[in-house]
Amino acid sequence: MESNGIAGKHGMEGDVDLQFLLTGGDLLKVRSSSWKKTRFYKLQEDCKTMWHESHKTLRSKQTFSLDDIEAVRAGRQSEGLKKHTEDQVDGRCFSIIFKGRRKNLDLIASSEEEAKQWVSALEKVISNMRNLSRQQKTEHWIYNCMRKADKNSDSKMSQKELKHFLQRVNIEVDDDYAEMLFQKCDHSNSGYLEGPEIEHFYKLLTEREEIDVIYGQYATTNGQMSSTDLLNFLLKEQRESASVDDALKLIQKYEVDDAAKEKQHMTQDGFLMYLHHEEGLLLKPSHKGMYQDMTQPLNHYFISSSHNTYLMEDQLKGPSSTEAYIRALMKSCRCVELDCWDGSDGEPVIYHGYTLTSQILFKDVIKTVKEYAFKTSEYPLIISLENHCSVEQQKLMAEHMTSILGSALLTGPLGDEMPTNFPSPEDLKGRFVIKGKRLNKLDAFYSAEDVMEDDSVSEDDEAAEDEEDEEKKPKEKSKLKLAKELSEIVIYCKSVHFNGFEDARDNLAFYEMSSFKEGKALQLAEESANAYIQHNANKLSRIYPKGSRTDSSNYNPVPLWNTGCQIVALNFQTPSKELDLNQGRYYPNNFCGYILKPAYMRDPASEFDPITLTKGEWLQHKILHVMIISGQQLPKVHKTKKSIVDPLVRVEIYGVQADVSEKETAKITNNGFNPMWNQQFQFEVYVPDLAMVRFVVEDYDSTSQNDLIGQYALPFNSLQNGYRHVPLLTKNGDVIPSASLFVHVMVLDAQ
Repeated sequence: MESNGIAGKHGMEGDVDLQFLLTGGDLLKVRSSSWKKTRFYKLQEDCKTMWHESHKTLRSKQTFSLDDIEAVRAGRQSEGLKKHTEDQVDGRCFSIIFKGRRKNLDLIASSEEEAKQWVSALEKVISNMRNLSRQQKTEHWIYNCMRKADKNSDSKMSQKELKHFLQRVNIEVDDDYAEMLFQKCDHSNSGYLEGPEIEHFYKLLTEREEIDVIYGQYATTNGQMSSTDLLNFLLKEQRESASVDDALKLIQKYEVDDAAKEKQHMTQDGFLMYLHHEEGLLLKPSHKGMYQDMTQPLNHYFISSSHNTYLMEDQLKGPSSTEAYIRALMKSCRCVELDCWDGSDGEPVIYHGYTLTSQILFKDVIKTVKEYAFKTSEYPLIISLENHCSVEQQKLMAEHMTSILGSALLTGPLGDEMPTNFPSPEDLKGRFVIKGKRLNKLDAFYSAEDVMEDDSVSEDDEAAEDEEDEEKKPKEKSKLKLAKELSEIVIYCKSVHFNGFEDARDNLAFYEMSSFKEGKALQLAEESANAYIQHNANKLSRIYPKGSRTDSSNYNPVPLWNTGCQIVALNFQTPSKELDLNQGRYYPNNFCGYILKPAYMRDPASEFDPITLTKGEWLQHKILHVMIISGQQLPKVHKTKKSIVDPLVRVEIYGVQADVSEKETAKITNNGFNPMWNQQFQFEVYVPDLAMVRFVVEDYDSTSQNDLIGQYALPFNSLQNGYRHVPLLTKNGDVIPSASLFVHVMVLDAQ
């Protein structure tokens, strides 16, 4: 890369200040009042890296890039210099302030003149570097990153050095693709890249033909996009209600070339940056944060909920662990389940009763829950108790919750008189709400003569239900003796048996809620959907998986959301399509675990029926056009196999029955780096409020089931129109850093 020797000087040949820095000199480095040591500093030949000797044997040379410098400050301006030096050396002091979290470098020169020269020379070279043209900058940047990565300074790049280079230029690349590109560029088969081969490598890495075409259509100002060109693109393609001001903000934020930025232009590199960041993604940026009203009653929200939260794996022999609670809570789960049993040494334990799952202490779970409950969401956490304990150990449960959770535990209704409705998530911020059995009505809080008729309640919870007998004969309900202390902390979520919608409407208070096994709930959702919606406009419903799902698999939550059920509990420990949908459902609204139901599902007289779909405000017939254009760096499914993936993309729509649909592209053989599909699909969506869209990328296999490469789900109403990148998540819901899909989306009103 000989030509770049000059790029290193970036047009400052023979400059006195540059010469001064290249020669270098001694400076006193100040770390504390007692630690002041002389160090020799100089600018390296690349004119971009400062070198200084260090007396640590491990680090005989230390360097930092001029790029990392935020500012150079003359005088005793830093905390360190003010604290550790005297007034009289002020003129000889200066500090180098770094970007990010790196500590300042505090220095003292031998004279005031010398200090001035260091400061002005550094500022000059830095500002000069920042003003390079994009072309020079790219060359210079590649050259310098190469130099740094070229550990043995032989101007050749081995594959390992190339990896360092990619980390430096902050390009996310999957190892397999780096290797593939390396082979492509190593024309001489030497196992090294040199000169033009390196630039070829960089070109292949950042090449996006499909974006060249889009950029070319709108870049009408001397081959670049002016702010007007960019605005045209935002209005016509992205269908955004944007202004020139919005276009200028994007240029300021994403343009990489300072000269273009000065002209208020966006280069193709800047355009690509924009398309890969928040504003260019599929999810509406306005939906990413809190955008919903959080002051409605609690039962007006869908609430992200977990079942058997204590399990790490399956429910027959899997380990129980407090770690499982942490994982669920970090995914913004807002209702966790505790199966409580008598422990052998007097302390209640949590595990899956009558099975070989391991046991954990109740109090350890409560401690964990307290620590992690509000890390990702400040809205209330519901603790759902399934209680199989003796009265003695129930008293301990109440004591542990009261002492560990303290004032955050809700122990009485909010307000001075008997409530007639739920408080809102906003009212309950940072609070723990217990769901469980209660011996009496809530009115007891407000009346002097509280008469307890009985100290036991019917035990009609999940574990008591025997799968097989359930249909045959009504069994004798077993009774559970309930400790008064535990009963008293159940306020807004009192568990009661469900005896039909009519009974619930006439005889149950708003805070009395039922749990439904998935089969029963799905039956109600099919046969009496509208009655279920009206029921949920007043009360809470919790749905849980049937006991025969011993592998902890999940049921489809969508039909239950469609009938307004709030607490649709899934096995968070089991990666599944159903869990992907759950994560997608709660991803908007700041991932806080609460999503406001549409208005027609909050109305006790609602006429909405998701199955018959009569006319009403819910019916907003839309046409969704999706073009699957390309994929970027799709990971290999089997790291061990040498095979490259054969990717295909499926677009799935979930929602009311009329909206459920899926379509799939052809497969592309042996290309995960930049597959191009360019396939167009069209969907009809009748109830967009309840619809979800899921993108699935699979590795095609002719002999067995396709393997999942990545997926992404989000609510239909959170889609942005236009050219968008779709991030991809693993089956565990984690982002795959370098992978994405590039799509074009258009939602139109049906004529």
